[in-house]
Amino acid sequence: MAGKKSDAKDADAETGDGAEGEGGKSLQKKLPLKLIIIAATAFLMLGGGGTGAYLFFGAKKTAQAAASAAPKPPVFLDLPDTLVNLANAGADRAQYLKVKIVLELPDQTMVQQVQPVLPRVMDAFQTYLRELRPTDLDGSAGLYRLKEELTRRVNASIAPSRVNAVLFKEIVVQ
Repeated sequence: MAGKKSDAKDADAETGDGAEGEGGKSLQKKLPLKLIIIAATAFLMLGGGGTGAYLFFGAKKTAQAAASAAPKPPVFLDLPDTLVNLANAGADRAQYLKVKIVLELPDQTMVQQVQPVLPRVMDAFQTYLRELRPTDLDGSAGLYRLKEELTRRVNASIAPSRVNAVLFKEIVVQ
């Protein structure tokens, strides 16, 4: 009998039909799943750690670079006061526009570039402002359009240089 039991175990081991054979198969099925879970966890941990280290150490370098490359403060150039009569079709009396304009320049070197062409800039402003009607200046939208148009005209006059903005110090319509 002892011989028969050992023969049966040998036969089961060869065919893989015994209790140990089933356990071996389930172990083989679970092993790749466990490896996949372990590999995915390791990948996420390494990726998360790498990302955290980059953000921690890289953010300091980026902040230092931004602080060292701080933008230069803009330079402001006052233009002469401008007084023009507005276009008034059929009005009893003439209406006038008085405006004080400041140009916002990117740096101090632009002042030397704008000064020689300032008469051209003022001429462009005068010819445009004289064509305006009082209704063109109504509300903030009208002033915004005026600012954008004056910026476009000054940039055309000093091309290839460019100003950042045209600013109003004072606007009076009378």
